[in-house]
Amino acid sequence: AEFLGYRRFARSLVLEGGSIEGNGAGTLLTTECCLLNPNRNPSQSREQIEEQLRENLGVAKILWLRTDGIAGDDTDGHIDQLARFANATTIVAAVCEDRDDENFEPLRANWEQLRAMTDQAGRPFEVVPLPMPRALYYDDARLPACYCNFLIVNGGVIVPVFGDDAADERACRTLAKCFPDREIVPLYATDLVWGLGAYHCLSQQQPVHDSAVGS
Repeated sequence: AEFLGYRRFARSLVLEGGSIEGNGAGTLLTTECCLLNPNRNPSQSREQIEEQLRENLGVAKILWLRTDGIAGDDTDGHIDQLARFANATTIVAAVCEDRDDENFEPLRANWEQLRAMTDQAGRPFEVVPLPMPRALYYDDARLPACYCNFLIVNGGVIVPVFGDDAADERACRTLAKCFPDREIVPLYATDLVWGLGAYHCLSQQQPVHDSAVGS
């Protein structure tokens, strides 16, 4: 912040980067199970949290997804494992097609909620399904493998892939349609997801700034 000349300020809100997702036009998407969790902001109501988000992030509308996250998740339901904005009007959402998978019903419920949501101007979103890879385990524990944890970078999108060729390819094709002006870069992430996250989880986005160009 000092290098780029941005003002730093402290707030009482506990807020990880993966817990919020903005469309860049005034709408913020988050989850009740994370921001309203007693282990995050026990002394603040939903209204107080929304007030801080509006004041500090400049958003006009806050959408709350009622969910418990995906199986194996240790973040209390970070939104970056469930649904992401591809642009101001398009959401890509994790869906599970295996009815026997424990993620099937929760992700179907998320899908229905997202399809009913509207943006800051009251317009419905286009919601695009993003498949889940087959279940991954480590020492019999389910890992939170999910393509929604992609990372948008300059000119590209880094997509976590998990050795499930059919699902990996479908996810990359889907994201290529959602990001037609960016290169889709699939990058193996099974070893990384043993740490319970992928590329968006390990990143910190930085605003565009003239002084950062070429550095």
